[in-house]
Amino acid sequence: VHPNVSQGCQGGCATCSDYNGCLSCKPRLFFVLERIGMKQIGVCLSSCPSGYYGTRYPDINKCAKCKADCDTCFTRNFCTKCKSGFYLYSGKCLEKCPDGLEANNHTMECTSIVHCEASEWSPWSPCTKKGKTCGFKRGNEVRVREIVQHPSARGNPCPATSESRKCIVQRKRCQKEGKGKKNREEKRKKSNKDESKETRQESKGRAARRQNREQRENNNKTQPKKRKAPNKEQDLAPVDTAH
Repeated sequence: VHPNVSQGCQGGCATCSDYNGCLSCKPRLFFVLERIGMKQIGVCLSSCPSGYYGTRYPDINKCAKCKADCDTCFTRNFCTKCKSGFYLYSGKCLEKCPDGLEANNHTMECTSIVHCEASEWSPWSPCTKKGKTCGFKRGNEVRVREIVQHPSARGNPCPATSESRKCIVQRKRCQKEGKGKKNREEKRKKSNKDESKETRQESKGRAARRQNREQRENNNKTQPKKRKAPNKEQDLAPVDTAH
């Protein structure tokens, strides 16, 4: 250490030198040596950089290096993230995962093997043939199930999600589509015809009532007015013959 030690340091240093940088840190800061070429410079940080872990002592807090295969660590013997090419398992970095585990290339961890899981079978469907449920005696019925857990890379693959089997039913005749369509068309025409008939009857009734009203109005206009009957009392009044 260079003998020129200063108390007026910057960057969190409690004591420092021009040659070695920080020699000690302010409270709660971590002291770490950074290599610059052939020389190491002391710096004080609030948290340790990647590849280091922090240890606290009564006199100084230090950053120590993790193992060579460890990118970040909690202590020297407990890694939290491994360098490329290694898989993390229980705080250790391994090139190959133990038996019963598989390497997860996404998280770079050793994880448990996950096998496929399927739900229970659904009830068998109605017996059909070519999409129809009539017009045959022998057909097929199916049932299905869903995948509730997909497997990991080394897990057991998923089973089939559908099954089919032959079935026998009592033959029943299918209703012809054309005949059914014709019946529906006839019913529609009949309904329209009935509606049209009722509409025509209502129109005729309104026309007849309008014609009768107009006839009465014309008769009232053409019929002569009745004369007022003479007043018999005036006709029988005595005539003044004094003159």
